Amino acid sequence: MASSDDDDWAAQVRAQRRAKTEHFRDSGRSPLPVSMRGDAFPGLDYFEPDPAYRFVLPLHEHDEPETVTVETTADGEQTFRRAGEFRFEVDGEAVTLQAYRPADGEDRLWVPFRDATGGEETYGAGRYLDLEPDRDRVDGEWILDFNLAYNPTCAYNHAYECPLVPGENWLEVAIEAGERDFPGEPAGADH
Repeated sequence: MASSDDDDWAAQVRAQRRAKTEHFRDSGRSPLPVSMRGDAFPGLDYFEPDPAYRFVLPLHEHDEPETVTVETTADGEQTFRRAGEFRFEVDGEAVTLQAYRPADGEDRLWVPFRDATGGEETYGAGRYLDLEPDRDRVDGEWILDFNLAYNPTCAYNHAYECPLVPGENWLEVAIEAGERDFPGEPAGADH
C-alpha cells in the first residue's frame, strides 16, 4: 500500500508533467514550431511514477574535478566539470553515474544518461536530470529522481543543439522511469 508521502510525491510528478505538456502545446516559448502546437500537438509520453527509481544519495565528489568536453548534436562542443559520482543499484545491478557542473562554476548538477530503454521506449540519444542545491538536496545528500528524467530539446526539434551523453554515463540497465520517446516526428526531421 502506498503511503501518503508516495501519493503526494506522485501527484507532484504528475503536476510537473502537466505543466510541461501545457508549455509545449500552448506557449510561445515552446521548442515546437507553431505548426505542432495546439490541436496538432502530439503530446508527451511518460512511464508511471515509480518510487523505486527515486534515490537519496551522497555525491562522491572527485578530489580534482576534471574538465570534460562534451560533443553536441550539431557537431559543436560544451564544457563541463566532472563534479562527482552517484552510486546506487537498479534491479540488483550496481550503477555509477557521473554528475557534471557547468564550466562557469554554477552549483547545479547535470546528470545525463543513456540506458537500455534508449532507442526503443525512450529517446535514443539519452535523457537528462538537472539537480539544484536548494531544491534537490536534503541533509547533504542529493535526490536523484529518474521519474523527472526528461528528453533534451533536440528530441522534439532538430533546430536545437543538445549535449550528447558522455560514454561513461551509458548504462546497461533499463531505467523505466521519466519521459518516454516523443510520440511525434521531431520538427526538422528530414523524411
